[in-house]
Amino acid sequence: MSLDCLFCKIVNREIPSEFLYEDDTYVVFKDIKPAAPVHLLLVPKKHIRCINDLTEEDRDILSGLFMVAKEMAKEQGVNESGYKLLFNVEKGGGQEIFHLHLHLIGGWKKN
Repeated sequence: MSLDCLFCKIVNREIPSEFLYEDDTYVVFKDIKPAAPVHLLLVPKKHIRCINDLTEEDRDILSGLFMVAKEMAKEQGVNESGYKLLFNVEKGGGQEIFHLHLHLIGGWKKN
């Protein structure tokens, strides 16, 4: 845990957030500035600063993140219509919160 990390504080319930999913390794909650009708943040409980800081020991955390994303897309009803999965890496890549997280974005109306 990083003492000044917003997502660590959310994970530890120091900052209130409604979890749509939680297990021993991950939490999922809605983005407060959604870019689409469905915009979820999938966050490992372990503090990992960003993709660049992953180690071999984090392999299972990363692969599990995609499995949680698959289930959340189904739960949110976007698994068949389509969705995006996005990591922002470092400031130049758009990362604002320096705790690894995956965006699940979708729910746009079909034409």
